[in-house]
Amino acid sequence: MAYVINDSCIACGSCQPECPVDCISEGDIYVIDADQCIDCGSCAAVCPTGAINPED
Repeated sequence: MAYVINDSCIACGSCQPECPVDCISEGDIYVIDADQCIDCGSCAAVCPTGAINPED
């Protein structure tokens, strides 16, 4: 199950360098490529707004 970034994202960039498979893309809010995500949770652990959660 991949992680997803919701609308609480403030595009601070703290998650992107934490991803070991480089599957997070920049934008108005960041986006995780579900096909590449390995469900490690590293990005969620550093998100200051709690915008990153496991996909439902």
